[in-house]
Amino acid sequence: MAGIELRSTAFNDQTPIPDRYTKDGENLSPPLDWSRPPPGTRELALLCEDPDAPSGTFLHWLVTGIDPASGGVAVGEPPRGGTPHTNGFGDRGWDGPRPPVGDRAHRYFFRLYALPEHVELPEHATAADAHRMLDGRSLAGGTLRGLYQRRDQR
Repeated sequence: MAGIELRSTAFNDQTPIPDRYTKDGENLSPPLDWSRPPPGTRELALLCEDPDAPSGTFLHWLVTGIDPASGGVAVGEPPRGGTPHTNGFGDRGWDGPRPPVGDRAHRYFFRLYALPEHVELPEHATAADAHRMLDGRSLAGGTLRGLYQRRDQR
């Protein structure tokens, strides 16, 4: 599978996510931009998950139907053309990191999928559902990993 470069001006790959983008801060979705998807891409899907959550992989953000020409998403904005799904907190759209106090830093995987056709995901899809539906269908993808650790009871 070909690659799409996924990056953020807020943090680099495998570095801490600033508090502003967490539930301890302003809970804004981080700015993301990506390289051009391959020809034949009809839409993009974006997923953010925490595989280190105590109850299993936790879904922080799932958006489908993103315009492949969008090139990215601004701080606190939904991706252009996208449909936000319900996350693990029960909210639509983005909810940032908030791991248990005292846990080591959790890893947050932002994954972008270039899809040749529309993929219909259930409204309350889990991260596992998203992987099952998206992993085998994508033409290309990109991953950005951020870290977050809570140090006190905020």
